[in-house]
Amino acid sequence: MGRSLTQKIFAEHLIEGEMIAGKEVAIKIDQTLTQDATGTMAYLQFEAIGIPRVRTELSVSYVDHNTLQSGFENADDHRFLQTVAAKYGIYFSRPGNGICHQVHLERFAKPGKTLLGSDSHTPTAGGMAVIAIGAGGLDVAVAMGGGAFYTTMPKVVGIELKGKLQPWVSAKDIILEVLRILSVKGGVGKVIEYFGEGVKSLTVPERATITNMGAELGATTSIFPSDEETRAYLKSQGREEDWVSLNADADAVYDELLEIKLDELEPLSARPHSPDNVAKVRDIGPVPVQQVAIGSCTNSSYADLMIVAKMLKGRTVHPSVSLAIAPGSKQVYTMIAQNGALADLIDAGARILESACGPCIGMGQSPSSAANSVRTFNRNFEGRSGTQDASIYLTGPAVAAATAITGVLTDPRDLQMNYEEVVWPETFTVNDNMIISPPENGAGLEVLRGPNIKPLPVNEALPGEIKASVLLKVGDNITTDHIMPAGAKILPLRSNIPAISEYVFCTVDKCFPLRAKETGRGIIIGGSNYGQGSSREHAALAPMFLGVKAVLVKSFARIHRQNLVNFGILPLTFVDEKDYDGIDQEDLLLLSDTSAQMSAEHMLVRNLTKGTEFKVVHNLSERQKIIIKAGGLLNYTKNR
Repeated sequence: MGRSLTQKIFAEHLIEGEMIAGKEVAIKIDQTLTQDATGTMAYLQFEAIGIPRVRTELSVSYVDHNTLQSGFENADDHRFLQTVAAKYGIYFSRPGNGICHQVHLERFAKPGKTLLGSDSHTPTAGGMAVIAIGAGGLDVAVAMGGGAFYTTMPKVVGIELKGKLQPWVSAKDIILEVLRILSVKGGVGKVIEYFGEGVKSLTVPERATITNMGAELGATTSIFPSDEETRAYLKSQGREEDWVSLNADADAVYDELLEIKLDELEPLSARPHSPDNVAKVRDIGPVPVQQVAIGSCTNSSYADLMIVAKMLKGRTVHPSVSLAIAPGSKQVYTMIAQNGALADLIDAGARILESACGPCIGMGQSPSSAANSVRTFNRNFEGRSGTQDASIYLTGPAVAAATAITGVLTDPRDLQMNYEEVVWPETFTVNDNMIISPPENGAGLEVLRGPNIKPLPVNEALPGEIKASVLLKVGDNITTDHIMPAGAKILPLRSNIPAISEYVFCTVDKCFPLRAKETGRGIIIGGSNYGQGSSREHAALAPMFLGVKAVLVKSFARIHRQNLVNFGILPLTFVDEKDYDGIDQEDLLLLSDTSAQMSAEHMLVRNLTKGTEFKVVHNLSERQKIIIKAGGLLNYTKNR
């Protein structure tokens, strides 16, 4: 029986366990990446482990999230990241060099490698046949120290691409169609593997757009084969020696199969407030739009911006629209400056931002009150833009550019504009002067810490019983943005857990932090797909700091559940989801004899307020049980 590409790379890196879907496996990690919103905590955790130098083939620290320096905090953290990188053998991508996923694809990703990143969109590198997985910073810190990455062996969903995209239809429309079919929960516990004749018509950046938004499916990762198109891209980057041919076997067997006919796709958009709320742009209608934002790790490549520049050349942005554009990397920025496309964008009235994440995480360019914003980004969760009542539509670059011209959500085919394919340069402009290589020996270097960097909080061991009140009850699809919001006000506090904990659940219930501190110990109740979205481990670390001992839900998103385990918070799911309805906020719950109950098939929870009881399961591996009992992965690692 033939193997999928996913199975081949997992087998090549397998350290422990059996490659049976649903079983825990450990794999060797070749490369790691961090970004500054999560990296400071990851490196504090790496220091706490006590290893003098990283043990991966390559580790890179990027600064791309918190580049607004309205106070000292971000600049201090950037200085910390640069000095800690030099000391421990990590490459440092300076502010302004670009978004981590775009730069990593250009300069570091290699077919057949494994990549672990402290960002949920790390699977972007799957566009170059990399098993690239997003995780919490503590998992990345352990991997940097040479430790294995433990995960549940995923099922492999094969998506066969047939035909070729029609003019004005983009790679973004492919992944929006997959989201429409599978939903934001459809990829949980799975890898999405693309194959078929249609793959050959997609460039590596187009493939990366698709694998990037596989994160919105809840997938472990997504991956494309490495073929002649991959080779051509690496050659254009001066890295042809990194190319190897990698494909699934011709008789590969997939756990699930899906077929997408590319020539039948039309321009699509995800409507507010979920990436899977997808419809045809023409069917949505001419929604008035006040803002258009083009960029992010999803759609900021050279080709993306060239499409926009061609459409805007000689035209002016509609008076009702503010158009913001952020090139994905210094390389892209330089090349559109050299060929005149940047001048065309500026002349049309676009506001050019630096090469960073920016508006995607609410770091600047928040829309006006109750505005409609069309964005080429990957997430449109309520409030993520920085404006709580804004409505965000996700589209490809051509739809975004057409909308900027007309002032309403527009299918570019309706402009009756001549379609011009972007001609790819044979060689890209390569200048790595904004990437600092580490010295051979950084042992004597000082790590510089600003006053905003506080000591890492460490959890206590699992108590013999958990008797605590329900601090908060929430519904389905709670994101990590709900739990630990981002934005220009909160993200600068990422290295200061006592300070950032004051904002836990602030968009849901402003009184949560105070109530948690007054109670001292608590439990959170949630619905399905709890913790979807960003990998930010602060959504587990800050609640741990506030005394949260268990989270009881209908189902978890993968990364957040692992982050809860990493910080010693017991993740539990209802055996009977109807029991969710019988619990109210402030109910007092009791989980007695926790260690013994963790060895049983079910755990019993008593609702002391209502005089009822119900069953829950933890679904923890034997290793995860030990981690929980130790009070988290850091304690577990130190003990070993």
